[in-house]
Amino acid sequence: MDKMINDQLSIVSRRRGFTLIELLIVVAIIGILAALLTTNFVAIRERARDAQRKSDMRQMQSALELYRSDNGSYPTSSGFKLPSSVVSGDNTCPTAGSFTSNGTTYMQKIPCDPLNDTTYYNSGYYYYSSNGTTYTLAACIENTNDTDQNVTSTSPGGSGCPVDHKYFVLQNP
Repeated sequence: MDKMINDQLSIVSRRRGFTLIELLIVVAIIGILAALLTTNFVAIRERARDAQRKSDMRQMQSALELYRSDNGSYPTSSGFKLPSSVVSGDNTCPTAGSFTSNGTTYMQKIPCDPLNDTTYYNSGYYYYSSNGTTYTLAACIENTNDTDQNVTSTSPGGSGCPVDHKYFVLQNP
């Protein structure tokens, strides 16, 4: 009888913990789930920054159209910033000054790229180029699967966009 009780206690004492295999399987499952969630979280942040870029650029487009209706032409520029003749205040990101001309403010604050990284496309500025009659506004987008009608793989100008990324481009209507 004592031997039978000892055998049962021995079996019970061996079943109290998890085996190494069971622990490794649980750790592997947690690792896979963490990797999937992290990847999804990064993609969501990229899409949010792209949405902000598109919104900023449409606001800049509206300001440029208001400027043209008041002045008869768009502000000229050969670079990737609005020319200093129409930008008052600090012309560095994240506060790029205001878009003002002849006492009229068209934008209180010119937006910069939401990534806020001076090594990213155009040192954190949106690309702007104009000869006075036409203009091009552009930004490098992070979501390479974006299907917006204004997304192109052709560079409008500027520098620093990673090779596999695309551009969101707005031109005068």
